[in-house]
Amino acid sequence: MATCFVVQGFGKKTDFTDGRVLDLDASYAIIKEAVEGAGLECIRADEIVHSGTIDVPMYKQLLQADLVIADLSTYNVNAAFELGVRYGLRPRATIIVAEEGFKNPFDVGHIVIRRYKHLGEDIGAKEAKRFRDDLKQAITDILAKGDIDSPVYTFLPELTPPQAGSTSSRTSARGSTPFSLDSTTAGLMLKARQLSAQAADLPIVEDAPVAPTAKANLDQAQAKLMAGDFSAACGFLLEVRKQRPNDSFVIQQLALATYKSRLPTPEEALIVARKILLGLNPATTNDPETLGLWGAVHKRLWEITHLDRDLNESIDAYARGFHLKQDYYNGINLAYLLELRALTELKAGNRDEGITDSILARRTRQEVIKYAEPLIDKDYGNERRYWILATLWEATAGLGDTLAAEKWAAQARALKMADWMTESTQTQIQNILALQAEIARLGRLP
Repeated sequence: MATCFVVQGFGKKTDFTDGRVLDLDASYAIIKEAVEGAGLECIRADEIVHSGTIDVPMYKQLLQADLVIADLSTYNVNAAFELGVRYGLRPRATIIVAEEGFKNPFDVGHIVIRRYKHLGEDIGAKEAKRFRDDLKQAITDILAKGDIDSPVYTFLPELTPPQAGSTSSRTSARGSTPFSLDSTTAGLMLKARQLSAQAADLPIVEDAPVAPTAKANLDQAQAKLMAGDFSAACGFLLEVRKQRPNDSFVIQQLALATYKSRLPTPEEALIVARKILLGLNPATTNDPETLGLWGAVHKRLWEITHLDRDLNESIDAYARGFHLKQDYYNGINLAYLLELRALTELKAGNRDEGITDSILARRTRQEVIKYAEPLIDKDYGNERRYWILATLWEATAGLGDTLAAEKWAAQARALKMADWMTESTQTQIQNILALQAEIARLGRLP
């Protein structure tokens, strides 16, 4: 069967030009459907079974795959590098795709980039069908026509593509001789005959078990996270980290699973999670996901230690994440934490500081509403839609807008999500109103 190698990151990745976080696994699921629908086997680097470094099988795929699809979404420099390698190795059968927010930074305006619309967590059903069908047709057409699509061989037409095996015949990009790996195959067959000649004198040894791929381990980790088995998720994520030590998504998920495991104690788990996140440079990063986790860890540390430094660190992280991403999650957390600090300052006699934080919390909720309301019309699933509505419910309640809060509450309840979801929202709103009442009492002029 012909093969397609997909050049793409995996998990959630941040587009640092606008702070959006895209789940590239959702993109890959659609790409895979299109590829398999066109009759090819589809594989991504995290699905390759290998020992040692991924570099060797990755370069082999770039050389040998009948088709390569490179997804440049989130300005993935690794994907751009691998695309360049493919262009240098093969004159034909390379496709570029990218999320619609991608702005081409290269001087390759003549190259077709097939776009798709990403909602962040997933891709809407209508858009998924459109992109899948268009990509499937493009694959069929490109493989049937066999046109040169590499700019290297387009502008250097006499250049000869490399072939495995120094003695094999060479054909220019304009030629029609099929790509050959005969010399490699012959070498492997010779080695096999040599080994079989020795087999009678050797004991039978069973094959060593094949290590799970990075994708298999990550899938297991995600399943454990969804099931609430955070300790088991940590085990799988530690294995993925061995395979992908510098992948930010893996580090973020490991930190999340670690602090949620609450083992050996909640405080110790938070301290370990903080150490894990230090590898992503939270003091200087502009990744909203890292900042959200850094804020969550310090918020929970403050709930245990009640140290001002933890509360301040959490507020700083959520504030940076909110202003970078302009999202409702960081914003709604920031507003609540600002009021917690306002109450702390008022109790300490720092009236001006307390009133300032209280006003900032109110302004933050107003901004949250501005960013969250347009998302209501997006093609999201019910769970994502619920949390948007719950955020609007909480923000309007925090602003004292009872009518608006009742409207958003009714829409949130109409989705009939799990009881714990609505209960957690109601509990948070009750906490906010109690907090605001105490701030009002302490903040009155003498």
